[in-house]
Amino acid sequence: MSYNLEEMSWSDVRDLFRKWRDDNERKSDDVMQLWDAILCEKQGKLGNERHLVLEQVMIAALDCNRTTAAEDCIRVLTAEFPGSLRIQKYKSMLLESLERYDDALDVLDQIIKKDETNAAPRKRKVAIYKAQGRNGEAIRELCDYMKRFMSDQEGWHELCALYLAEGEFAKAAFCMEEVLLHNPHSHLIHQRLADIRYTMGGLDNIEIAKSYYSQAVKLNNHNLRALYGLFLCCGHIANSKATTTKRKEAQKLAQWTIAKIQQRTAAANSAKPVKGEKKPKDEVAALEQAFGGLDIAKAN
Repeated sequence: MSYNLEEMSWSDVRDLFRKWRDDNERKSDDVMQLWDAILCEKQGKLGNERHLVLEQVMIAALDCNRTTAAEDCIRVLTAEFPGSLRIQKYKSMLLESLERYDDALDVLDQIIKKDETNAAPRKRKVAIYKAQGRNGEAIRELCDYMKRFMSDQEGWHELCALYLAEGEFAKAAFCMEEVLLHNPHSHLIHQRLADIRYTMGGLDNIEIAKSYYSQAVKLNNHNLRALYGLFLCCGHIANSKATTTKRKEAQKLAQWTIAKIQQRTAAANSAKPVKGEKKPKDEVAALEQAFGGLDIAKAN
């Protein structure tokens, strides 16, 4: 965003920085532009807010690869708050941006040694391991973190993603089950857990996936992905060696599901088609054709 720097006062920039902090917006390029042009020379007027601004500028400088500016901010903060663990974390972030990963890990280990309840340095260690492609060590570090901070839903999400990257689907499913305990009414979490179970394969996992897809549809009947997943699960069960009762139930549910999918795509079918784009009704037909062996019109 371009600013009329000649008409902006230092207080205008201060208020803008404050708004971005309150709204949790980075705006790194804008922060550095306004800092260099206006606020840097007027920082003495910021009072107690100066330290918050320096932290904000330091993070923006790292985002913009302005290493010198980040070092200046850290130097000022270190002089005013010697021994601060928060400033130590910023030093590790600077080392990380310089790709001095081992030095950054040493700083983070020192922080953890002084304060074992500090979650931030543990998360940064996971981020460093991921940046280096050391997923195994990232998983071990995150597992250790989750033992201490079991209610951190973002941590469970990240651990799930790492397990999926390593093909550890059963462990990924466990992580999503932990997330589900905190968000039992989220259709997206039910859908994601169903996706993992379906990927694992096997009749038992397919039946579990069907249950989670069904719950996702129950919580949000506009979730088209969950409807497609439910149809796929029913097709698999109907053509499996499951009991006759289960196969009949799957056939009936498949018939209901495809009808819901057709209802959801009816509005899109009536819209003007884009050249070269497949219409939704064609996708539904392809889906039905893929299960030619499944008679969804009647249950045998």
